[in-house]
Amino acid sequence: MKITIGSDHGAVQLKEEVKLVLKEFGDIEVKDVGTFGTDSVDYPDIAEKVCADVTSGAADRGIVLCGTGIGISIAANKIKGIRCALCNDVYSAKMSRHHNDANVLAMGGRVMGFGPAGEIVRAWVTTEFDGGRHERRVGKIAALEEKFGKE
Repeated sequence: MKITIGSDHGAVQLKEEVKLVLKEFGDIEVKDVGTFGTDSVDYPDIAEKVCADVTSGAADRGIVLCGTGIGISIAANKIKGIRCALCNDVYSAKMSRHHNDANVLAMGGRVMGFGPAGEIVRAWVTTEFDGGRHERRVGKIAALEEKFGKE
């Protein structure tokens, strides 16, 4: 699996911890699109970089991080084909995959501890989409993107 990860300045430390967790999996290749320091950057720019890899097929999934995870998840969800889930617990991470086929995970570096974040990431990368009735619902999400011109 290929995962592209990115954060703004508010989650650089969390991003590094998440990358360590992803290294536990021998079959995951990680691409880091920044930022790499604490100088202020705009989270929509990071969301765009991560999501461009996901929508182009260069990455199977993405992980986006900002101070709370809220802003970057909103930005990611403006991009056609992205289903970004802001997760603060393992159950939500699993359900975002099982039921919503979330292709991007968002978390907040200022609100999430390294331990819980690691457990969320482990759950998210190892959980598959259930399909079935949920596939119909994900299809309806895509139809909403088309109907309202999400780009």
